[in-house]
Amino acid sequence: MDVFNLPSRTMIGRSIPKNAFDTQATSQQKKLFVDVIERMRWINKLSFDTINLTGDEIQEIQIFSLELRKKEGIEAVLEVINKAIPYHLICCATYGHELLISACQKHPNPLNADSAVIDWMFNSAWISIDSHPFSLNLRKNLDLVYLDICQQISGSTEPTLKDLVTIERNRKEVQSTITKLESQIAKCKQFNRKVELNIELQKQKDRLNTISR
Repeated sequence: MDVFNLPSRTMIGRSIPKNAFDTQATSQQKKLFVDVIERMRWINKLSFDTINLTGDEIQEIQIFSLELRKKEGIEAVLEVINKAIPYHLICCATYGHELLISACQKHPNPLNADSAVIDWMFNSAWISIDSHPFSLNLRKNLDLVYLDICQQISGSTEPTLKDLVTIERNRKEVQSTITKLESQIAKCKQFNRKVELNIELQKQKDRLNTISR
């Protein structure tokens, strides 16, 4: 499935066997591939050869299609795929008529040139295939093409991928703090302590709103 309606010269259309990632996967992860993935395909390649664009940090963007047997476990599968492939990927996972778009900021593994270290995974919510809002804007350079899709997924407009990753990490940290505070408030029986926790909770919610703008 060509989610982004890209030029025909970018098309690859090659099947990817599920065992292609066995050397990078644990026994549990191998089983997850079998349980979660129905089929995988390498759909498009964005590079100087195919769209006459290059980049300072990114020279190629590969686009994969993943048809799923179930949604549960897809995040773990995407993590294995992104670690195993040093190129920047955009993965389009489908389950029935639903779609999840995933991109990943990563850097080369200094101990293994054939793998990558993940800085952050950008995963969209599950949305309708027929009405998804995502697009690939093939202009200027591949660095900006990839930054743009990560901005679309995250909902943030930070000017660099590094800044986007920082924002997402901060957001996750604050959300984790909020969850912890809400749990403490639910269990707290001392009135004064509960007031203190509620004040701190509101501070963290305000901080989250600031980050999310």
